[in-house]
Amino acid sequence: MPDYKAVIFDLGNVLIPFDFSSFYRSLEVLSGLPVAELRKRIHALGLYDRLETGLMEPAEFVKQLSGATGVEIDHADCCRIFNSVFLPEPLFPETVLEEIRARHRLLLLSNTNAIHFEMLQQSYPILRHFDDRVLSYEVRAMKPQPEIFREAIARAGCRPEACFFTDDIAAYVSAAREQGIDAVQFHSFEQAQDELRARRILR
Repeated sequence: MPDYKAVIFDLGNVLIPFDFSSFYRSLEVLSGLPVAELRKRIHALGLYDRLETGLMEPAEFVKQLSGATGVEIDHADCCRIFNSVFLPEPLFPETVLEEIRARHRLLLLSNTNAIHFEMLQQSYPILRHFDDRVLSYEVRAMKPQPEIFREAIARAGCRPEACFFTDDIAAYVSAAREQGIDAVQFHSFEQAQDELRARRILR
């Protein structure tokens, strides 16, 4: 069994649950367009990927979202409804993160954006337990691109096999394994806790 030095967590639906349907429902009310049409327009413009790779600033995202919906959306209102996708209760207890961090370097690895992460830092104290963060919009690469995993390994400061990573998306787990990281798909806190205990990361 490797001597684990670093534990790396995905953010959305691993640490903090989210549901994008609330965002689309709010846009539906504002625009009068059905959700299916809104999804089609937003994805055709590649708004999320551009925002989450740092290729688009939040102000430009709001501007282009307004164009896609046909409604002039105030910046603050847009951020509010965009951030409403996150649910209030984290999936991991703080005590578990504290135990991990006492003996391992603790990192966050997430496809996210400046609008979301600013709010998350303010609203979820659980994030203060992380030693470092590898965020797609800051490093300009998104999972499953190898560059973002290589950056996480560099920030971990150890060999990839000494890193444990969990993510709810199977393709991202596979991409991490390709870089030599010990990675498992996240299904529940209880399942992840068992995986951490099996590796003696948790007692």
